[in-house]
Amino acid sequence: MLRIIDARTGEPAPAAPARRAPTRVVAHAEEGDTTALRVLLVADLLVRGLELDGTPVWATAADSPEPGRLRERAAALGIRPFDEAGAGPGSGRTVHVLRAGGFLPDGPAIAVAPAHPAEPDLADPDALRLALLARHHHARVELDPAALDDARDTLARLRRSVAAWARQPSRPVPDEVRDRLRAAWEDDLDAPGVLGVLRAVERDPGLPDGARFEICAYADRFLALHLTRDLGAPA
Repeated sequence: MLRIIDARTGEPAPAAPARRAPTRVVAHAEEGDTTALRVLLVADLLVRGLELDGTPVWATAADSPEPGRLRERAAALGIRPFDEAGAGPGSGRTVHVLRAGGFLPDGPAIAVAPAHPAEPDLADPDALRLALLARHHHARVELDPAALDDARDTLARLRRSVAAWARQPSRPVPDEVRDRLRAAWEDDLDAPGVLGVLRAVERDPGLPDGARFEICAYADRFLALHLTRDLGAPA
């Protein structure tokens, strides 16, 4: 079961009251800066993690002074649309996602640390998403040119590898690797832990390439980095 660190208590808490019980995720992204985008990204990860666990989810966003601009930036970052606050059916639990240091509403909440600079660099949205995922959401992240260049290089390498692995006979995701991936994202949405599993998969000489491909495709259901984008491209 997916667990979060509740900002109210500092202790782990289940993100859903019971397996497959419906959960509402409310993202509080009142500003349009990079930290607001990070709040929406963490809410997006929470929705993806709950869905992978079979939990029905309804995602909503609190009011923003510039909702159109924020929605456009979120869409560029691969964040799926959130409904208006208050929309949708009732739920068994509501989990709030908000910037650290803000007002804590009633109910479990995830606090998201700041991201700098305030104005996001959306020249390469996938690289920005990876740079944000590379640091745990409880840690402040500096999105300087070096961090974005490293994310861009990592994405290019992974996509080339995934495209090459896809040319080999498919093999199932090993249970042990699947368990490690799920253990990471179910442990307070540990995206850096998921990325660490993928780095180990790249280096493991005992894994057939067809299994590496399936592992990356499975992990990308959580990461949403378009790792299979270059399938069919010339080698």
